Amino acid sequence: MSNKNYYDVTEWPVGNPYEDVGAVINSIIADIKKRQNNSDDNNGGKPGAVIYLPPADYHLKTQVVIDISFLKIVGSGHGFTSSSIRFNVPQNEWSNLHELWPGGSRVLVDLESTADESEGAAFLVKREGDPRISSVEFSDFCIDGVHFVDDGSGEENPDNTYVNGKTGIYVGSAQDSFRITGMGFVYLEHGITVYNADALTIHNNFIAECGNCIELRGWGQASKVTDNLMGAGFKGYSIYAQNFAQLLITANNIFPRGASTIYFDTVTRSLVSNNILHAFYAGMVVLSQSCSENLISSNHFLHDREPWKPMQKHDNGIDDSYGLLYISGNNNSVIGNHFSEIMDKEYLKPAGVKPVIIRIAAGSENYISNNNVVASEAHSGSGDSAFASQVDALLTTEESASFDVTTVLVEDKSQRNMVLDSGNDNQVIIDKMVNGFRATPTISFAEDKD
Repeated sequence: MSNKNYYDVTEWPVGNPYEDVGAVINSIIADIKKRQNNSDDNNGGKPGAVIYLPPADYHLKTQVVIDISFLKIVGSGHGFTSSSIRFNVPQNEWSNLHELWPGGSRVLVDLESTADESEGAAFLVKREGDPRISSVEFSDFCIDGVHFVDDGSGEENPDNTYVNGKTGIYVGSAQDSFRITGMGFVYLEHGITVYNADALTIHNNFIAECGNCIELRGWGQASKVTDNLMGAGFKGYSIYAQNFAQLLITANNIFPRGASTIYFDTVTRSLVSNNILHAFYAGMVVLSQSCSENLISSNHFLHDREPWKPMQKHDNGIDDSYGLLYISGNNNSVIGNHFSEIMDKEYLKPAGVKPVIIRIAAGSENYISNNNVVASEAHSGSGDSAFASQVDALLTTEESASFDVTTVLVEDKSQRNMVLDSGNDNQVIIDKMVNGFRATPTISFAEDKD
């Protein structure tokens, strides 16, 4: 028995999915709404549907507008491959590459560039009224912005600007229990933008070479960003959250180059744990605008220099005195993290600066405990191969000289904080009259005697 609520875009009689899959999906959604028009039919009536995209390239010239609950759009492969590497290989060498474009079930966003994020979105999810739109799912396909564009910055290769006005998924109204899983996002100025999220799951996606990866805006609660591989461009955020509570960010591997790996704006009672965080710039994790009662625990922070030649001229404009972890807020806990500051001192900015690892800029009652900092000089090289140069840099662990850093800096206007076992007396800058401090013990090595 066939199920009327399962749709294959290649078998739908309206439109051509290879030329404009957006128009095809909108036609399918219209059919679902036409058939499921009774809100109470035998204790049901609107079960929603599944829309399937078999592996293929699907151009999207018409924005998909989703205003029904219980809809799943699913493919058979996230299809990610690095477009940035290809666009920085001389074009006369492209014939030697095994493939040139992302694959799997791939949606190519052919919408016009626009300054309006919602207008430039491949998938716009929005519905007003009650109840909130619920249980919309995106799974196992690729959304590809195809190219970035010249932004007037003087970048000689427009495909390195991270700007094109395109968004992968834009959720513009309050919603409940959305799921974005197993997806690939590439070459979009905004990968995922969600407003007013409740019980949102963003899990096991590959989101890279996007201007911004995940943006949780407006407000939200009780959501999770877990087990993703991601990395934004030098202008944007890998993870941004605004006015959020009970947000779980765990087990992500966040690649370098984003202006910030994680940026919180007025986020409370949330958890950042067990993540691999790698950045080429300071300001890796920022808690701004009175973030409070958050726990940052058991993460690995690595700050080193960009080794890939095409991107070495870019940075996020933040000095190394800013801090890898910057805190403005109250009652936050930073416990049991590892920080690796592996840099050529000549590339620190400004020249001669003493880098700061954890900076408490404002607030009180913050608890900093049992964090370990490794600061050593790296004699990093440069390479034309993004993969080889990056791996070489990450695997270099030869004995090298350590250099001085400030492991914790507590600003004068921040008081009643506790800093324990996160740096010795020479590494922590703190007013002990208004804050609690216990130094990490130092080890003295006696000279060998003849």
